[in-house]
Amino acid sequence: MKNLGAYLLLGLLWLFHWLPFGLQAAIGRGLGRLLHKVAGSRRRIALRNLELCFPQMALAERERIVAEHFQWLGRSLLERSLLWYGSRERLKRLVHVEGDIGFAAASDKPVMWLVPHFVALEIAGTASQLFQSRQVVSMYQTQSNPVFDKALRQGRLRFGQGMLFPRTDRVTVLLRAIRGGMVFLNLPDMDFGARDAAFVPFFGVPAATLLAPSRLARTLGMTVQPVVTEMLPGAQGYRVRYLPPWDDFPTDDPEADTLRMNRWIESEILRNPAQYLWVHKRFKTRPPGEPPLY
Repeated sequence: MKNLGAYLLLGLLWLFHWLPFGLQAAIGRGLGRLLHKVAGSRRRIALRNLELCFPQMALAERERIVAEHFQWLGRSLLERSLLWYGSRERLKRLVHVEGDIGFAAASDKPVMWLVPHFVALEIAGTASQLFQSRQVVSMYQTQSNPVFDKALRQGRLRFGQGMLFPRTDRVTVLLRAIRGGMVFLNLPDMDFGARDAAFVPFFGVPAATLLAPSRLARTLGMTVQPVVTEMLPGAQGYRVRYLPPWDDFPTDDPEADTLRMNRWIESEILRNPAQYLWVHKRFKTRPPGEPPLY
């Protein structure tokens, strides 16, 4: 019965992708408004995150950002149908690339794309397959429902230009793919616990942050290129910004590198606060002796 429900939902998503994009966006924002009302625990997490990150911000402004965030979130959930099932030609019209997406293909060194968790995160993988030739590898969180897990993998890999490994796999499979010439699409800003992490300030709050971007880049001699995704209003589509590669990263100090990375993510959030993934418990893991924040 559980799998039947998953198949029905995926069937609805497949039907949804045929709608005009402007209508998809409007329905997605409507879904977001509904989720904002009924998903009380996630709404409270988002508000708490904003309170921690912006303690001087008025409550009314935090509430406004969260309400808008849920509308973008609703869009991102439904518009996966377009990313998973839409034609290559339609997606090329909707995904607007800025910056040097071809840097990785031309580089003689391994390349890491740093992609923070904005609501349009899925677009980064799509753009990498639509507009550049190099194979891409990434990690993902295995879904509890095997039907959804299979659909997610197929949707993200359907243009045949990449590999996707569960986070539970041994790191050797990732290293082998990178050494084989694949670009590593790295999502560096979630709380995965204290293991292999340091408590590095994020908007002034100690946040368990993986040291892997710095350590991996140093071990494999990688060049790091930041990438930021954005959903555009109405039927305008999406923007993916490939920023200039960092020429002073990594250093021999992983914690300093991680602080630099967090400060860059902060600067991007300030540009577009409503589209950052505030519903994630970014400060779930606390330093020893500190009370929980949620």
